[in-house]
Amino acid sequence: MAETKKTGNKTIAENRKAFHEYFVEESLEAGIELCGTEVKSLRQGGVNLKDAWCSVVEGEMYINGMHISPYDKGNIFNRDPMRVRKLLLHKREIMRLFGLLKQQGYALIPLSLYFKGSRVKVQVGLCRGKKLYDKREDAARRDMKREAERALKEHNAR
Repeated sequence: MAETKKTGNKTIAENRKAFHEYFVEESLEAGIELCGTEVKSLRQGGVNLKDAWCSVVEGEMYINGMHISPYDKGNIFNRDPMRVRKLLLHKREIMRLFGLLKQQGYALIPLSLYFKGSRVKVQVGLCRGKKLYDKREDAARRDMKREAERALKEHNAR
């Protein structure tokens, strides 16, 4: 769990698969509606964003497929781990994103989950799917960068 000194954000989980599967065109911060035991479970790191996605229903945005593990000491107050949770955004932002989703074939994918102070925030990305050749190109670029850094390190060690 990384913590930044400037803003006090404490990262809970990141969706690394999203950066592999999609081009992230734009990202924005949203609040999320949770119950108490879910927040306690998040503090223990019991969340999975891997297959999560966002949808707009009747002018409100929801996050689907996010798994928050039941809190150990939560007993009857635990909710369904896979329940649909509401995201808190301004109406204008939701309508703008909804328009882009319908027109240009984008997807809304949660990129990370973090604490900002005592509140839980979600970074949502407006994403466009990658083709197989795009993924191969990214992997090749990453390998070349790694090789260059390794060669530079060896050259400096001499």
